[in-house]
Amino acid sequence: MNMENKSLVSVNFIKGGPYVVDGDLKLTLASGEVKDLSGKTYFCRCGQSKNKPFCDGSHKQSEFDK
Repeated sequence: MNMENKSLVSVNFIKGGPYVVDGDLKLTLASGEVKDLSGKTYFCRCGQSKNKPFCDGSHKQSEFDK
């Protein structure tokens, strides 16, 4: 694979919060909609978000601590 044409993407998680994906990515939602994202994107881990797969901060009102 030619790494010169690929940008680095990092994935981290915040304890008690979301996954944080930093970089350029193409996301295909369950509906089939495709989103081109760049920079930091926050993905729900607690399951409480009203905007899944994205984090909306709902973990702050839940007891999610993983």
